[in-house]
Amino acid sequence: MRREEKIFVAGHHGLIGSALIRRLKAQGYQNIVSHTVAELDLMNTSAVEHFYAEERPEYVFVAAGKTGGVYANNTYRADFMYENLVIQNNLIHHAFVAEVRKLAFFSCSCIYPKFCPQPMKEEYLLSSALEPTNEPFAIAKIAGMKLCESYCRQYGADFITLIPTNIYGVNQNYTPLNSLIIPALISRFHEGKMRGDAEVVVWGTGRPQRDFLFADDLADAAIFLMNHYSEAEPINVGSGKDIPVREAAEVIARAVGFKGSIAYDTLKPEGVLVKLQDISKISAMGWTPKVTFEEGIRIVYKDYVKHFASRDHAR
Repeated sequence: MRREEKIFVAGHHGLIGSALIRRLKAQGYQNIVSHTVAELDLMNTSAVEHFYAEERPEYVFVAAGKTGGVYANNTYRADFMYENLVIQNNLIHHAFVAEVRKLAFFSCSCIYPKFCPQPMKEEYLLSSALEPTNEPFAIAKIAGMKLCESYCRQYGADFITLIPTNIYGVNQNYTPLNSLIIPALISRFHEGKMRGDAEVVVWGTGRPQRDFLFADDLADAAIFLMNHYSEAEPINVGSGKDIPVREAAEVIARAVGFKGSIAYDTLKPEGVLVKLQDISKISAMGWTPKVTFEEGIRIVYKDYVKHFASRDHAR
């Protein structure tokens, strides 16, 4: 990508999209297009078609879609599947029609089988059944990945798919029950600290292992891949290291300053036990993440206190 070429970031208000905007600007890309939902409804096929015809972006990052944690994925199954299918179909198909030079689609690590060999290599995709609690969301993401792959194989389109691990960062969704694990824990420990609670309860056993990647590192990886990767096959993006949820909770409690104890509600769902992605493919290309988990959590908590804490407390 040249600095003056037009880049469309779909989903720029979200966790990944906002990180992309920050990192693109930091690297000198200034011709960036983004629209709010009021300006461009990505579920409106004709609106998306008109946008591409008018704006003619040369590069597209598809970071838009409906996301949430275990509870949201398992509860709003139809919403997660339908909305994501419509949004990504509109963005990917009409990018092809408009002859976009290159497109990067963000999938999700939940597309790997529930009982996948560890670490998870890209070739293990679709080898067995998915985790039931997020199956509809995963199927939508698989469809997006396969749509990009199909345009690539049938028409030679330069459409790539990234499979990020568990992403966290500034500008996260802290909505109770709908948020991902890191923002859910941050808001829970902060509220516990503010109330002076003796104990904070974490869903599950705390045993599941997760690889957490800072959103700005993912954005840097996406820009790197946009410049250096043009294969039909998807590519993993992560830190290559996982930690137990229990350890993540302890790191967050320390960053927040919560002095009480941590309890675990073992009756609540917690997803698969181990889910570590093999990042040898992107590592061999020369990319590595820069932000440690402890550093990232400190950055995120400062952002939470500045922009979200009073809003959560009001609820």
